This record gives sequence, structure tokens and C-alpha cells, in this order.
Amino acid sequence: MAQHQPAGPSYHLITTALKRTMGPGHGTHDPTRWTNYLCPVHEGDGRPHTPSLGVRYDPEQGKTIVRCWATCDDEKVLARLPHPTENRQLGVRDMFDRLPERRREPGASGAGGGQGPRRAGVVSPVEQAILAARLPILSKPDLGVQTGVPEKVDAYLYRWPDGHVEGAVIRVHTPHEHGTKKSFYQRRWTGTQWEDAGFAPIPFQLSDIREGLDTGREIYVCEGEKDVQRANRAGLIATCNVGGAGSWTPEHARWLAGAGRVVVVADRDRPGYRHAAKVADTLAGRVGEVRVMQARGGKDLSDHLDAGYEVSELDPVPYLDRPHPPQQDRFRDPAMSRARTRGR
Repeated sequence: MAQHQPAGPSYHLITTALKRTMGPGHGTHDPTRWTNYLCPVHEGDGRPHTPSLGVRYDPEQGKTIVRCWATCDDEKVLARLPHPTENRQLGVRDMFDRLPERRREPGASGAGGGQGPRRAGVVSPVEQAILAARLPILSKPDLGVQTGVPEKVDAYLYRWPDGHVEGAVIRVHTPHEHGTKKSFYQRRWTGTQWEDAGFAPIPFQLSDIREGLDTGREIYVCEGEKDVQRANRAGLIATCNVGGAGSWTPEHARWLAGAGRVVVVADRDRPGYRHAAKVADTLAGRVGEVRVMQARGGKDLSDHLDAGYEVSELDPVPYLDRPHPPQQDRFRDPAMSRARTRGR
């Protein structure tokens, strides 16, 4: 019998609260894989429903991930769950085994006049990259009131290398007073029907990855399906994971094992840098070389190409891009040096 990685206290807390409030979950006994529960926000009316709240444990982050496939907000989901032993509702802090320590500003001292718990010399490469790029702490924009009905604008199929469909990510746009809200949800193909549920952690465009491994071509890892499709139109082999930033796992990385070179294209924001660093870390030792690059113009690969830049003009991310053996500061992909997408 396979040994399952033990889950942390956050997983036991949240699943206990869910079982007491909504009933047992449906899934495997492996906490690192999705188990589905009834969602307390939209399935708490006592009527029969197909469970659509996915819960899994991420041992690398020491965090329990809660995701409603019908796109209910995580905070609202947790707020409907009474804490099993304390007189309060669950909150975002309960998703973590341990809350991350707050980093003191350089030169700041504690109440007793001593130094803060972290010194500048031990700042992680990803934090150095964020500081060097002066990336702001972003908050969700106020889009105002909803002005129309949600519209499904795209569906991204995830397939096994043999073409068998595993699941799909549905992209939804909802018009609001000051813009459009973008959201996603997952569906799993059972072989006979679609269910609103998560699915196996496989990368997008697996058959293309296999082609890259067989031919020795570079493989690009983007943050989302839209950028992957844009990379495909530029003639690249590209992939991503379901859920965007923060959802990449070693399970995804193992599919790229043996690649000669993988180029991770980071979104130009804090979650994007952290995501790229995690992807690069999981690929270390599995592939020949990992590069961490970013758009020269705009936030992501699509913006970069929309601005008329070539793929070869992606810029390295300081502190995160550590090519070995040493190469030129700017990444050059000879096969794609003439690839342009202006006007596509």
C-alpha cells in the first residue's frame, strides 16, 4: 500500500470542521490530493448536491488549500465553518500550519532594543527579487457592482499523453461597473460525464511536453492557459498548471524530467515571482537547465508578445535566473530567434 504524506494541523482542523458541518468528504485518503466536500456557501441548504468544495494539503507550504469549483470565495467558505474547539468561525489564518513571521524593516529593533528576527543577509532569493523589482503589494481592484451575467468564454482541456481527457478548466468573465471579473472553475471527466470537481495534477498540453522531451526542444512554463496558447501560436512548446500561481507541485515537475532546458516565464508581480521560484526549485536536478525570465514589456508573456517583442527578448529575473553553465545575460533561443507575433 502506498505511503501517504502526513498532513499538518491546518488540514485536520479544516476537514474536521467540514465533516461536522457538511458531512464526510469524497476522495482518496491521500491529503495531498483533492477531497470534495459540500460547499457551506452554496450547498448548505440540506438538498442533494454533488460536492464541489475541494480540499487538499500542500506540505511544501504547510498550508491547506480550500477551493470551491463553483468559485465561492475561500474566506466566505471558511467563515461558514465553526472552529471545532474555539468559540469562533474559521478564517484564512487557519489554512496555515504556522503563520509566516513578519519580517522587520532593516534597522528596526524589538521592544527590548534587539535586532529583528531576520537579517538582510538571510533574505531569500525570491524576496531579493521582489525587493529589487520594487513590486507593490497588490489588492483586488474595486470593480463596483455586477452589471451582467457570468459568461463562459473558454475551456481548457487537460489530457493524458495518450489523449485521454482528465478534466477541464473553465474561464468565466462577469461584467461589473468598472471592468470585468475573471474567474475559473474545474470540471473532471469521469469517462461518461462531467463533474464539478478537481482532477489529477497533470500539466497542460502534456502531449506537447512529450514532444519536447523526444526532440530536445526547450519547454516554457507559463502561469496560465491563455499564455500557453499564446506561446503555442509563437511556435513554442509550453505548459502550465491548474490554478495559476501557488498551485505548482512536484507532481507537475516530474512530467518535465529529462528536458534539456526549461524556461519559466514569471508574471511580473509578487505571486508570479514566488510561483516562478517554486517551479524552478522543483525542476532543479530533474532537467538540464532552468531559466527564469519575464516580459520586457507588460506583466506576462502575452503582454510581451503584444508589445511586438520577440521570444528571444525575454529578460532574466534578477536573483531568480541563475543559468548554469554561464550564458549571456539575455536568453537566446536560436530556433525561435526570428519568431515574431506582431499583428497575430
